[in-house]
Amino acid sequence: MSADAPQVILLHGLWMRGFALAMLQRRLREANFEVHRFEYMSVASPPEKAIERLRKRMKALAPAPVHIVGHSLGGILALLACREQDDLPAGRIVCLGSPLAGSAAARGLTGHWGGDMLLGRSRELLEHGLERWDGGREVGMVAGRMPMGLGAFLGDLNTEHDGSVAVAETRLPGIAAHCTLETSHTGLLVSADVARQVISFLRDGRFEVA
Repeated sequence: MSADAPQVILLHGLWMRGFALAMLQRRLREANFEVHRFEYMSVASPPEKAIERLRKRMKALAPAPVHIVGHSLGGILALLACREQDDLPAGRIVCLGSPLAGSAAARGLTGHWGGDMLLGRSRELLEHGLERWDGGREVGMVAGRMPMGLGAFLGDLNTEHDGSVAVAETRLPGIAAHCTLETSHTGLLVSADVARQVISFLRDGRFEVA
């Protein structure tokens, strides 16, 4: 592969490890992206530490474009890392089921015994999310609407949701594009339809579906 091929960094979500992204990584490589999995401690370590490491990794991959695809919490971290991006290489961000507007399931979990420990240092980010996206990168969101997961038992997800995150929680003022597919929260990582939309946005800044 060419040294200036587009680079993609994959970020896993809460309680996960990088191997959960193996299927998505394979599909992106088949689409001629150079793909890297980024590991971080989602509970025991402060988000700021992961954000700092992510920015260093992006700079190390320059001057090629460096895109980020983040699942759930990983999408929030991607936005925070790129909010001030004057010294970062160009690229786009795709979030997969990220509760950018805050997570009702996370807020519900803190009301149960041990909830604070399970969310750890990511609690505040997951509970409250962001107010809007003002960064220079184009951000696309792929949300799921197959209600399979435990999140609905922890918080009021209201209407459409993926079992963990409500579709409404994935919407944030300032992002460039949003699409909703028939998949669960975990299914976002293995769905061929999701991978196709990710590839479309990384290449062209738009999804193939509305």
